Amino acid sequence: MIDWEVAVSTGVRWARPGPQVSLGDARRTVAELRELAREVAEPVQKVTGMISAEEVGRVAVVDRPGWIRANVDGFRVVLEPLVEQMRNRQPDGEASKPSMLSGVGSRMTGIQAGLILAYLSGRVLGQYELFLPPEDTGDGSLGRLTLVAPNIVMVERELGVDPHDFRRWVCLHEETHRLQFTAVPWLRGYVHGQMTEFLLASELDPGAILGRLRSAADAMAGAVRGGDGGSLIDAVVSPAQREIMDRLTAVMTLVEGHGDYVMDAVGPQVVPSVEQIRERFTARRGSPGRIEQTLRRLLGIDLKMKQYAEGSRFVRAVVDEAGMAAFNKVWTSPENLPTREELASPADWLDRVAR
Repeated sequence: MIDWEVAVSTGVRWARPGPQVSLGDARRTVAELRELAREVAEPVQKVTGMISAEEVGRVAVVDRPGWIRANVDGFRVVLEPLVEQMRNRQPDGEASKPSMLSGVGSRMTGIQAGLILAYLSGRVLGQYELFLPPEDTGDGSLGRLTLVAPNIVMVERELGVDPHDFRRWVCLHEETHRLQFTAVPWLRGYVHGQMTEFLLASELDPGAILGRLRSAADAMAGAVRGGDGGSLIDAVVSPAQREIMDRLTAVMTLVEGHGDYVMDAVGPQVVPSVEQIRERFTARRGSPGRIEQTLRRLLGIDLKMKQYAEGSRFVRAVVDEAGMAAFNKVWTSPENLPTREELASPADWLDRVAR
């Protein structure tokens, strides 16, 4: 389906080099990011009222090629159910005989995936890796907080902010994600299950795939024209996948918004220049060039930006109205997660769950 070795080699080859730093500065930056990731754990727990299941989380500080390799490992884990389903649909004996056509196709999709990863590798500041290969985790149950050092240095320079404050601010967001997925026992399994269900609902017959490709072409044309062509993901999902996509979008909007809320709630205590950082970072998010706008729309990055804003408004509205303890009922069970409609109307979620 996807030649992951080709994806990695393509991504690494096309990833842009990071900002110029001396070897000594690079080592100091890596050491500081590791230390800050540990330091912010306590204030994040105090603000959220959540307790992690792991005392000291795993932290990886990587460069852009390292981020690409880590994400390919995660994609392998997530896509395995779909790969297995495709194997099972092949006639007996055919699964072990890859054709020349399928080999060319997997290389092409590997190149496409690599180019997307190369683009994203220059923009991601950090993430909590939910899905790691079993050999990296033992049982695969715990994730890893990953920080992309060259991108953090690049953005702090572009914004002209205090580097130490900015690095601490970024760590606050990613530590919140680590806390969410280690303090809420069912959350990782829920997300993984929804993603698996989404993948297995794929329409694999040629006619359906052709229709999805036409929709993807329309989305690309709309994005290039500057119109609202939608993302490639929206274009290629089947009708059966849309309901699952709504649930996934809702939970990811919640966790991203919660991360943004915690960044600003904890910020004044540990990041002296947090207001300046937030103001300049928000302005940077909202001022991409034309090519950047096209790529962001196609890859769904604009949707992610909306998730930050919508999720943060939801969390802030609930906490202001009912307090953090009432908001934390959201983590009690999947049934207490807000729907996409409730994210836009926090009072409805409060009436259903927390009042």
